[in-house]
Amino acid sequence: MEDERPDVLTIGRLAHRTGLPVRTLRFWSDKGAVPPVARSAGGYRLYDAASVARVELVRTLRELGLGVDEVCRVLSGRITVAEVADAHVAALDARIRSLKVSRAVLSTVSKRGSTAEETALMNRLARLSAAERKQVVDEFKEEVFGGLGLDPRLQERLHTFSIELPDDPTPDQVDAWIELAELVRDPGFRTRMRTLLELSTPVPGQSPPPGASIWWARQVVQTVAEVRERGTAPGDPAAAEVLSRLFGEADRAAVLACLEAGIEAGAERYRTLAARVRGRYASPDATEDLEWLARALRAVSQASPALPPLPRRS
Repeated sequence: MEDERPDVLTIGRLAHRTGLPVRTLRFWSDKGAVPPVARSAGGYRLYDAASVARVELVRTLRELGLGVDEVCRVLSGRITVAEVADAHVAALDARIRSLKVSRAVLSTVSKRGSTAEETALMNRLARLSAAERKQVVDEFKEEVFGGLGLDPRLQERLHTFSIELPDDPTPDQVDAWIELAELVRDPGFRTRMRTLLELSTPVPGQSPPPGASIWWARQVVQTVAEVRERGTAPGDPAAAEVLSRLFGEADRAAVLACLEAGIEAGAERYRTLAARVRGRYASPDATEDLEWLARALRAVSQASPALPPLPRRS
């Protein structure tokens, strides 16, 4: 029959023309995606040139992720390609986001050499819903910032400060969120941050605490960075002059207490992680500058009996 009708193709010849396996074409044919145009006297399926074009269309739709049943619905006109594409775009977006999260978790596990238990925890933290992430942050803010008697403007600023992953986070943002979530859920960190805020937060109607400018005015850190770049050591007379310029006649013991509370809490780590999660620029971690400042204040304390040694917090 093929010799009598050269335009008619057996399934074998159709496979040869399209480069697809016979079993694939047979499966598509059974599903109705590429039905035969006729049958031979022996009952074999026969196809024509239009079948070749239909195979190419089915192949394209399958490569784009459509199931065979969806392909059949498109080809029968029961649904448009655009409608199917819209649904698949949404599904692919969700899959891409999930893969980004998986990549970030695995990257963090690799860097830390995490155990299976730690990996499971990180995976749970990374896959929290937006509402669950907000609850983690809100609980932290309430425990750390609540009841401090803050200036209303500062209170509003802290209340509205959000730490939210975007809908399409980068691996670095997911990695930062995992680390931040672990940090803010740590009771010890919350206690240390609360201590820092009690020592450094301005209260309406009162003079700012002696060390408040360290944490609420970045020019202190900037000044220290400039002094360090000039090679000034914490015990140099020039360092003492810088302290006088920064803190005037403020109680140096109180300044040091506030400073060491922030270093011990890891306030800079919290600040930089929050910025990474939000995808915002943050000035570099200033822990080394703050430690230089603490050594300079300690050098002053050693030279002055008026400044007693500061006990370390547990």
